Amino acid sequence: MIDAHTMRTLLLIALLIPAAIQAQTARGANPLAADVDRLAAEVNPQVVAWRRDFHQHPELGNRETRTAKIIADELRKLGFTVTTGVATTGVVGVLKGGLPGPVVALRSDMDALPVVEQLDLPFKSTAQGVMHACGHDNHMAILLGTATALSRMKDRVPGTVKVIFQPAEEGPPLGEVGGAEQMVKEGVLENPKVDAIFGLHVMPSRAGTVTYRPGPMMASADAFLITIKGKQTHGAAPWGGIDPIVIGSQIVMGLQTIVSRTVNITEAPAVVTIGRFTGGNRNNIVPETVELEGTVRAYNEEVRKNIHERIRAIAVQYATAAGATAAVDIGRGIQYPVTVNDPALTERMLPTLRRVAGTDNVRLGPPVGAAEDFSYFLQKVPGQFVFLGVTPRGQDEATAPQNHSPLFFADESALPLGVRVMTNLALDYLFGGK
Repeated sequence: MIDAHTMRTLLLIALLIPAAIQAQTARGANPLAADVDRLAAEVNPQVVAWRRDFHQHPELGNRETRTAKIIADELRKLGFTVTTGVATTGVVGVLKGGLPGPVVALRSDMDALPVVEQLDLPFKSTAQGVMHACGHDNHMAILLGTATALSRMKDRVPGTVKVIFQPAEEGPPLGEVGGAEQMVKEGVLENPKVDAIFGLHVMPSRAGTVTYRPGPMMASADAFLITIKGKQTHGAAPWGGIDPIVIGSQIVMGLQTIVSRTVNITEAPAVVTIGRFTGGNRNNIVPETVELEGTVRAYNEEVRKNIHERIRAIAVQYATAAGATAAVDIGRGIQYPVTVNDPALTERMLPTLRRVAGTDNVRLGPPVGAAEDFSYFLQKVPGQFVFLGVTPRGQDEATAPQNHSPLFFADESALPLGVRVMTNLALDYLFGGK
């Protein structure tokens, strides 16, 4: 017979165990972590095979039909409820766990780039002029590996996992809609409503490393086109016309004052770059029209908005002063917000990254000038985006070909870590609760 003292002790233990489990999961651990390691190793041959297949058969944004079919078929085999045709070619899979809990989303992009591959790989691109030069083939393979691992633990998973395979991250073709912005508009974060989202991108840093950053991690990106219309005339008598080349030159110089004189760069770095200046077709003709095309990068939405206003004002007023006109189109083709990781969620998941990759392999990175349309998801729900290193050990990270290079190379030894990172982020969040 149990005495009163023993009974009180047992009751106290019963009360403390759930709190201890909750505290443990809040710190980033989950009871399935060992299973994740085992499953990541088991599924790795298939992850490598998926990655090589996607790399060999790349497809451009909003044209990922073969890619989407493979992904949808694989998710159905794993028991996911699958929706296709989201934002043109996107695929969304939902896996409901056997235990109650929140909803977490995991995202991979699918599109390749119009780049001619210069690597001599056994699985080199067979699509003429198209290459997975940004590494999205790795992202898809990692997320399919993650989906596989989670499906094999389904009955023990608390909550719901939504996997999002997104088209056109590099931007949809001109005149089309697509990417994360369109997926959000079509309700990808609803039904069931997503509580948090995680994403990953391969980068030229040492394989086995993971880089994170709370707050603004990647810049906004806004393409812009300025069309200046003057008056054509003979180059020997420029006073007979209005020279848009001179006006365009003045606008280029005026744009350089936006960041240097109106942006507090100690608080929010920014860049305004003109990448194309086109006008005229003969040495002795002042043309009627000139085009300037460029990009804006910023890490603060207010700064971004101010730069847009300044570009319009400078272009229009310089042109008006010379008797010409200027039309300004900002957001032409590419218009991505700042990628802002939720600070509280990033801090909460840091123990997960350190546990999975090893403390010495987890880096706090600087802001990155490139942009990501994952930012559209982050505007709606808390989330975190991290970088996975894929530069082979022994190769200098500083000189390794960057993403978008025809020589960009991803070391496949990083793939199992990618699966473990994404799976553990999902599970640690689910076990920890909202």
